[in-house]
Amino acid sequence: MITVIIPALNEEKTIGCVIETAKLSANVSEIIVVDDKSEDQTIEIAKKYACKVITSTKLGKGTSMQDGVLMAKNEIIAFLDADITTYSSDIIDLLTLPIIEDRADFVKSYFTRQAGRVTELVAKPLLSILYPDFPIFKQPLSGMIAGKKEHFRKINFEEGYGVDIGILLDMFQMNVRIEEVNIGHIENRMQSVESLGKMSRQVASVILKKSKNMGFQDLKTYEHIQVIREQMDFALSENLRKLKKIAILDMDNTITRGSFIQTAAIAFDFAEQLQEIGRTQTNPILRTKQIAKLLRGKSLKELLDVADSIKITPNALTLVENLKQSGYIVGIISDSYDCITNHLKNKLGVDFSLANELEFSRSHTTGEVKIPSFFLPHQHSICKHDYCKSHALAHICQHYNIALSETMMIGDGANDICLTDKASIGISFCSTDKRLDKVADYVIKKPDFQEVMSFLF
Repeated sequence: MITVIIPALNEEKTIGCVIETAKLSANVSEIIVVDDKSEDQTIEIAKKYACKVITSTKLGKGTSMQDGVLMAKNEIIAFLDADITTYSSDIIDLLTLPIIEDRADFVKSYFTRQAGRVTELVAKPLLSILYPDFPIFKQPLSGMIAGKKEHFRKINFEEGYGVDIGILLDMFQMNVRIEEVNIGHIENRMQSVESLGKMSRQVASVILKKSKNMGFQDLKTYEHIQVIREQMDFALSENLRKLKKIAILDMDNTITRGSFIQTAAIAFDFAEQLQEIGRTQTNPILRTKQIAKLLRGKSLKELLDVADSIKITPNALTLVENLKQSGYIVGIISDSYDCITNHLKNKLGVDFSLANELEFSRSHTTGEVKIPSFFLPHQHSICKHDYCKSHALAHICQHYNIALSETMMIGDGANDICLTDKASIGISFCSTDKRLDKVADYVIKKPDFQEVMSFLF
């Protein structure tokens, strides 16, 4: 069976059509949409088609592709671009038949459209010079490919426009069997002159980087790959700006019936180290950084498997839907990690998530974590703490020009006290901390969001 991976960024107009096309193949048993923190309805549309949706660990198509490979269950993987609506109905079969029939290990596509200017003026000339034995491919920059998972897991997915040529070069250097197939007529977006310039530099840089005939010193004669965006503001669609209320939910022991890091500590056998950090480190920033080191080397899949093992609070999805229908922007603010909160964001359909940013390299954690600026004091802060979730509430209110008097918070622990106190409506949910109960407007003890909805709606 085949897994289809579709990296996507703001493709609400086309993602449904691409998914429908992928589903036409009887051999497809899994479709993974890897979202790059879209600001539109891409995730919501993908979920309607019952696809697996994950959020990329780092912005960029290359990371999205690598994350998708890590999550794929099947041994044959096909990639489709999310912005094309003119795929032939048998696109997946065309890409994968050479692999199924054991003629190839990796399949590159070409289509009946004149090759682009970057292909003809940059890619092909450089390949002919640096790789004299390199096969002639009609469209070496094509993004519609298929291959065996065992080979995809061995390569390093480049970022930016160079990812597709990088994959092809890696497959060539690994001496796998490569076949190019015609997938018919494809129409894709025309690039601006500015984009073409950026594309040509990135493609050239990857070809040079992977060349066996040139050393690092030669790369200095070319413009280096442009710095990939490391961070994007949380994803919120433009129509949310019309709304004037915000509802915030904590994650651990609020949306979920357990703590992610406590569950991970049991799964990965570092419970004693975690307990020691909690007992000895009082600085919340240093504590967060020390805990992140315990996750070093864990894959995105391992972390998401832990997250999926924790039960969701009953009626969570219904609560989110009712809040949205009542005019709320709904989000998660957590001192856990963005890869986990984004996973829950996708599951529940909330509008944004704010959390600490766990660092990944090749879809595995480095043990490092970035504390986002919205958790730290800023000009719109509403408390004096050095590190506080209420700073994030002030940040989101300022971003949407929504008054603090139009906010609601649902949380469970000591880290939620300040935020619950500052929000207009504060709800203590299944908390064992009497201080939180004291500042909350409502106290809920039953672990079911039906209790929250009973007095909100």
